[in-house]
Amino acid sequence: MPAGIAPRGIASAYVPRLASKPRSPSAPTDGDRAGTAVLTRTRTRKPNLYRVLILNDDYTPMEFVVHVLERFFNKDRAEATRIMMHVHQNGVGECGVFTYEVAETKVTLVMDLARKHMHPLQCVMEKK
Repeated sequence: MPAGIAPRGIASAYVPRLASKPRSPSAPTDGDRAGTAVLTRTRTRKPNLYRVLILNDDYTPMEFVVHVLERFFNKDRAEATRIMMHVHQNGVGECGVFTYEVAETKVTLVMDLARKHMHPLQCVMEKK
């Protein structure tokens, strides 16, 4: 019978083994602890979150602010109107909380649209 092939019915009992290389005299043994690997866990941190805020001004039309909230922050008409009124009455209002890259993109999009329509609307982000 060829080496490494077990006869029928003896498959679990017959396991061919390879000869191991002899250890060199200078190789550490298990009791020496030399070369012992330490397992480290990598922990994934949650990303920092940033609040996107719209600042009030006396020149940007309220409808434009509502449009911005609907378009870039996926707010429905009622929620956008509520946020716009909060901005109008308190000077600042939160549009949403996002990761850094998303918040930065939304601020840029809002500012670009405001500039394109010649409105002084300001949109900023701050760490939560």
